[in-house]
Amino acid sequence: MKWHHVQENWSAFYEAITDKWPEVDEADLDEIDGDQRAFIAYLAEATGQEVAEIREELREWLRGEIPSDIVMDPIHDNHSIALSSKYVNEGEDEYDDDAHFGDDRDE
Repeated sequence: MKWHHVQENWSAFYEAITDKWPEVDEADLDEIDGDQRAFIAYLAEATGQEVAEIREELREWLRGEIPSDIVMDPIHDNHSIALSSKYVNEGEDEYDDDAHFGDDRDE
């Protein structure tokens, strides 16, 4: 993903940010409002790491996929579904409808 994805959907990334950096506070994220420089400086202060280390961590984090609950795009969704196939049991189709997941009724 690119930083503009994060910046455009800033508050939607709070969960992903706090998963990666549990030291952050959502109230502080509100003040940062997607400003990358401010975010890097904040992370350095919150984690006690050097700015260069934080920049590298952020680059690595941005190499990941955009969380599927942030971008509603059929192409992106299908790509995310395909990537999830490694978590689906053999013989099951990752594209199957989950509407009846856990429903043991006969079909």
